[in-house]
Amino acid sequence: MRILSVNIGSATTVDDRPGHPGEFTGGLATGIDKRPVQGPVAVAAPGPKGIAGSGLAGDEVILRHHHGGDDQAVYAFAREDLDFWERELGRALPPGSFGENLTTTGIDVNGGRIGERWRIGERLLLEVTSPRIPCRTFGDWLRESGWIKRFTQAAAPGAYLRVIEPGEVRAGDPVTVVHRPAHEVSIAFAFRAQTTERALLPRVLAAGDGLHPELRSKALAHQAGQGSIEG
Repeated sequence: MRILSVNIGSATTVDDRPGHPGEFTGGLATGIDKRPVQGPVAVAAPGPKGIAGSGLAGDEVILRHHHGGDDQAVYAFAREDLDFWERELGRALPPGSFGENLTTTGIDVNGGRIGERWRIGERLLLEVTSPRIPCRTFGDWLRESGWIKRFTQAAAPGAYLRVIEPGEVRAGDPVTVVHRPAHEVSIAFAFRAQTTERALLPRVLAAGDGLHPELRSKALAHQAGQGSIEG
């Protein structure tokens, strides 16, 4: 299990991506265009969502009310899942194509459980918090018809992680799972609970303190709603 590529990006619009006319509606600014970098990248908890951006130094987050912050400091996606989509879409998808900071190999990212901790290299310690929920920007970026629906049906969204211990990450770093909770709430499970199988939402509460606060709020609201209907 290792990091295949470390990817960061800066704000981009259709106007500064030569050869891609019409890529974004209305020149939408986004940081989704991540590119592999050489050498170590510092990783630390960035701060509260809405104010802070990415946990990776030099990586820009534009829509901070939706992205970034401590509980979404790092986004990981498996090379194996990119390979699946290459076959499905019939096009090359280099590391960073889905806006991921870490392209992994040998790791079941979607099977990672909420609260699971990964040691990367010697010092960096990350904790799995939640799945990525696809948005319009992601669909615009890929320029694939019905992309959000297709991505949702696959239920392999990749994982957001928070920084427990800061450090550096570089391509080739080994990844070791140093803690795996006993509950059932994997990234794939939490994704289905928020999208196609909302009846699962109360069960994500079994993940306890590892849950992303927004996911906890959704699960509690759903649980309360069920109680009022039953009452």
